[in-house]
Amino acid sequence: MQKTARVVVFGMGKILVINFLRYEVILILNFFSMPRVNGIVNLQGSYDNMTFFNREGKSFFRKKGGVSKQRIENDPNFVRTRENMSEFSTNISAGKLLRLSLGSLVFKAKDSRLSNRLMKTMSAIKNLDTSSARGERVISLGIATPEGKRQLTGFDFNSNAPLDSVLFANYTLDNATGKVEIPNIMLAEQLRFPEGANFASFQCGVLNLDFETGLSELVLSTVTNLPIDLTTNTIELVPAAMPTGTGVNIYVLMISFYQAVNGVQYSLKNEEFNVLHIVDVS
Repeated sequence: MQKTARVVVFGMGKILVINFLRYEVILILNFFSMPRVNGIVNLQGSYDNMTFFNREGKSFFRKKGGVSKQRIENDPNFVRTRENMSEFSTNISAGKLLRLSLGSLVFKAKDSRLSNRLMKTMSAIKNLDTSSARGERVISLGIATPEGKRQLTGFDFNSNAPLDSVLFANYTLDNATGKVEIPNIMLAEQLRFPEGANFASFQCGVLNLDFETGLSELVLSTVTNLPIDLTTNTIELVPAAMPTGTGVNIYVLMISFYQAVNGVQYSLKNEEFNVLHIVDVS
């Protein structure tokens, strides 16, 4: 009978992974609620009451089990859990709505934890809904408050490139027109840019987003593309018009980098420095 690697759980919270083909212990692990696996093997799938899985290139394991779905949905003892689940779903949906409403801008400037960071921000905004019952609080009422707007203002979609770590120049926003102006900027001195980049593009936009209905309209400015050199420029970005709608206006600024070779500009594969920043919410 062929034998393979097997997980053995024994006392003192220890776990052995044993290779029976060579009769050797591969690794010994301490077991907690969700420990990380460090060893020479990469385990996935289930064995007995253990589940092994990967997340962002790292291996984890946890015990199977838990309360049944039917009990959570019907047992009065889980009413708080149902409320939390409902609001958790609301936070996820709101974050996804914002990402999709900004379209291709997000794809050019995001990080691997964007969804989680947005969900956390949406949760803080949802908590500002003081008129709805627990489990029924919504983003649309939270964002209607001054503090709700402040929670979203300043959000960076790419945490690897917050605006204040890339742009070292003053800028102004005209909320009535959506115009963003960056006066007297010398890109080679006032911009942190990735190695190999010799051009930078600037674009602003205004998104009207109704978190209750899900309706949105995004209006963008034209792209201003400039060489990264010691020339002083004043950058003026003006959306073609202000969006209409019943939601809040979300003002964004995008900065992206390119490499010009023989007159052709190429997007850098490493988008670590690309910026997408919420300048204001009104």
